[in-house]
Amino acid sequence: MRSSFAAGLLLSAVAAVTSPGLAHGQTFAEGGDFQMSGRPEIIAPIPTGNPSGSGFWGASEFLYYQQSFALGNQVLAQRGLVDSSGLLTGAPGTFLGSGEVALDTSSFGRRSDSPGWRVTLGYKYDNGVSIYASFSQLFDQTYSAGASLATFRFANQADLANSYLFSPVFNFPPDYAGPLVKTGFDLFAPGGGGAPNQGGNFYGIWNGASVMNLTFTQRFTTADIAARVPLLQTDYSRVYGIGGARYAWFYEKLWWRTVSYDVVGRAFPSDAATYTNTLSQRMYGPMAGCGHEVYIGKRFGVSLDLTGSLLFNIQKERAYYELGDKTTKAKRAVNEFDVTPNGNLDLNLMWYPIEGVQVKLGYTFQGYFNTKYMQEPVAFNFGALDPPYGTQAFRYVQGLNIGLGLFF
Repeated sequence: MRSSFAAGLLLSAVAAVTSPGLAHGQTFAEGGDFQMSGRPEIIAPIPTGNPSGSGFWGASEFLYYQQSFALGNQVLAQRGLVDSSGLLTGAPGTFLGSGEVALDTSSFGRRSDSPGWRVTLGYKYDNGVSIYASFSQLFDQTYSAGASLATFRFANQADLANSYLFSPVFNFPPDYAGPLVKTGFDLFAPGGGGAPNQGGNFYGIWNGASVMNLTFTQRFTTADIAARVPLLQTDYSRVYGIGGARYAWFYEKLWWRTVSYDVVGRAFPSDAATYTNTLSQRMYGPMAGCGHEVYIGKRFGVSLDLTGSLLFNIQKERAYYELGDKTTKAKRAVNEFDVTPNGNLDLNLMWYPIEGVQVKLGYTFQGYFNTKYMQEPVAFNFGALDPPYGTQAFRYVQGLNIGLGLFF
């Protein structure tokens, strides 16, 4: 049995040496069938060169990635309103309505993947060392949600309290008082008799609001400047080391707009307010790793790269309220610093149809440890804006890439 197995290996080796791809005893280094170093069967009249030689090279790729949804769950609005004057209920601060959740940060629905692009430029030396710079960008992924006075099937209480929205924003200046007359009660005092009412019984843009809109935007950018150094090479595979610097940027923005209409359905810019919370995490640091590339036949190859980095994370936290007419704003800005470990896996299938041209299909997984996220994105205390940010132990970016590379 052992001798039969040895004979089979020998016959396989002879067949490989005498195959058309390695005719006349050609090896990988001499221009065999492995297209990373050998000449292809088709010589096209384009200004590209043999990838085994020195020279410039570049690649352009389309990305389709998914990333972690880094946002905590927080209730922003309830169905109903608060009697701020106490004239209606006899007790200021009494809540009217069902209190049903009308809007929260889990209202965005299903998660989505983001398209993007990557560009890489490099130069390869005669000794096989290749230096390169790559930059990738995902298009903004925006999730939207909202609430209005139109309840499901218009189900409501007899006093129509559920057609209003309430958020517990407090400690705001009179600029954000909103319309004086929001309900019929603001027109006439309780008890009948037609006595006039001065209005202002539901004080604040966020008390007795009619419309709220919410968006959450995510953006991701990364770049590498590195060198790829051959470590071990055979006729059909090679192992190389990777070293350089890495940059990554997570950008997240929550935007919340509230509009309070008067009793006849009018709203002016001073009757609207927006709240914005942005979290920007720019990370810089050294990167190192290794890779293995194998020729699998018919001008196809497969590669696996594993890299890791230790990134210095510069975290910028910005939160502010702003009146709709842009006349006043309350803002808080905080900068913090941390360290974020990172690990990447890149698995690619390469095809070399003609000389100096590479078509690539791959999968990427990027993991980031110890990043920040908006734990409770809205700070309801207008006078002391300090929304809490939590630590996300692990977040990921993963997906597919397809692209075209040219060697000159």
